[in-house]
Amino acid sequence: MRPTIEIIISPKGDISIDAVGFKGPDGERATRALEEAVGVVQQRSKKPEYLAKATPIVQQKIGS
Repeated sequence: MRPTIEIIISPKGDISIDAVGFKGPDGERATRALEEAVGVVQQRSKKPEYLAKATPIVQQKIGS
């Protein structure tokens, strides 16, 4: 799944920002600017993906 940021605005004007498909603290980094633009963060919850580590991409070159 490709990482996505979902912004949901309720009829009352409440704003919810959800980082979908991010691992570890990458979701917090991705949404930080949006949270600062919106104003005060009332609640923040961490999904199970937060504890997952990003899988590094390993490339190997053989020869020169």
